Amino acid sequence: MTHFGVLGGTFNPVHLGHLRAAEEVAEALCLTRVLLVPSAQPPHKEASAEDRLAPAEQRLAWVEAACADNPRLEACDLELRRGGASYTVDTLRTLAAEAASDRPTFLIGSDAFVEMGSWRDPEVVLGLSDFAVMNRPGTPGGLADWLPPGLRDGFELAPDGESARHRSGGAVRVVAISALDISSSDIRARARSGRSLRYLLPEAVLRDVEETGVFCQVLD
Repeated sequence: MTHFGVLGGTFNPVHLGHLRAAEEVAEALCLTRVLLVPSAQPPHKEASAEDRLAPAEQRLAWVEAACADNPRLEACDLELRRGGASYTVDTLRTLAAEAASDRPTFLIGSDAFVEMGSWRDPEVVLGLSDFAVMNRPGTPGGLADWLPPGLRDGFELAPDGESARHRSGGAVRVVAISALDISSSDIRARARSGRSLRYLLPEAVLRDVEETGVFCQVLD
């Protein structure tokens, strides 16, 4: 069985931290490819009037441009094609149906992994995919601390504390990644205040963000 990665998010905008994380996890786990899946409508996020999502097609175009020169990374428009609220369980079900013998590995930060109990059908999600829990240097705790409340009883933790398996079949492994302190929210704030975005974004994305001024506008 071959394995591919799935990295979801708003990508508002996609930045070098996203790309480096995907590259490092792919290398560590020998993933043949990593799909970057922009959400159409994230169900758990709300933004202020001046900081709303850029249009979905624009966010997808940024991801396509960011992945263009890396054969291991691939933009995926699945959630945009489906429309509506973007739930991971729906995305993984579709990918499982399309991927035949391939099994996805879902890339997730340790902070987001802790919140998995609030997702739609989290035990189903854990049966559809393995998980790479990304750990940046200096993050407090370990996998035992990051297991989602309400789901802990379903995990069997390995003796080394670096991996686990859920009763639904999903394997979980901690993957250390570089500490690139870059966030989309900081990039949007910098754009609104006219500060430089250089070396935070891929060049093609940087040009489009600067030329369109998308984050300097109040989106309807």
